Amino acid sequence: MQPIARPLIVLHSDAVFKERVRKVGTHRFKTQFVEDWDELRTALNESPPAALVVVDPYTRTYGTETELAPELRSILWEFPTATVIAGLEVRRGRVRDLRTLGEWGVKEVIALDEEDTVEAISRRLRSAQGRPLQSLLERSLPSNLSGRARALLMAAAEVVAEGGHGRDLALQLKLSERTLLRWAEQADLPPPRRVLAWMRVLLACELLDDPGQTVLSVAYTCGYASDSSLRRAVQEFTGVMLTQLRKQGAFATASEKFLAELEAAREEGRIRRKETKSADDGDFPMSRIHPPHEEMTLAATLAPSPERPRRRGRRKSTAQ
Repeated sequence: MQPIARPLIVLHSDAVFKERVRKVGTHRFKTQFVEDWDELRTALNESPPAALVVVDPYTRTYGTETELAPELRSILWEFPTATVIAGLEVRRGRVRDLRTLGEWGVKEVIALDEEDTVEAISRRLRSAQGRPLQSLLERSLPSNLSGRARALLMAAAEVVAEGGHGRDLALQLKLSERTLLRWAEQADLPPPRRVLAWMRVLLACELLDDPGQTVLSVAYTCGYASDSSLRRAVQEFTGVMLTQLRKQGAFATASEKFLAELEAAREEGRIRRKETKSADDGDFPMSRIHPPHEEMTLAATLAPSPERPRRRGRRKSTAQ
């Protein structure tokens, strides 16, 4: 898989904040700064889907804020796959604005008066990367899924959004790769590499549901080498040709297949635990331990030796 070169587009009036974002972007993103909403719209049109956007959500006149920018609402409507983050001071009197931003589709808020370090901004941007896929998963996953399984899947969604792989998932969870494999098995999940491959397919299907995106742009965004690689992966995991998948709802179809695989993994886990418990109790058929042709030999080995009858005879007299 190719690494995801995720664009970060910044439209903000705070020079200090912009410089901090620039430092974050140097290591993790392909950063572009724009000066107005029209330039932002042009940048998004030229960017692959799932671009990360940081904006000042207010319209400002003579240095004073007046209202939430209607241009922001238009951007969110035109580019539904873009992940938009609002950078603003979170103070009293803005509760309604924060609620409105959430309703419009803003995924994260960076509190300029609190998250004023490069590290804090970096954490917020990383959190925002996997948020769209995580939100979709939250709505799709069964309610009886264990907490560990849910945490592993959410972490996998974030890692895939960043272009990561199996080792990155272990690092994200601060586990060794062997421990991660054991955790996945204990949580009745497919192996971590399979989970990550599924997350990449689900991310691609989320983007494919936007009719304005081409298959090639989605493939590059999700880390596939070409559109044919994406087509093969989608058909392998869902059993549906990509063209038909887009017609019937790409994410809905793929998530249904993914949930079916999760249920199969859970059933395998139940069977495995039942067999383990039976083995611990010593209650299992002989054929599960030894092949049938060995059962007779084993049974004969374990059976007590038959007691020989005592010979009854006349005692020899010792007297002469």
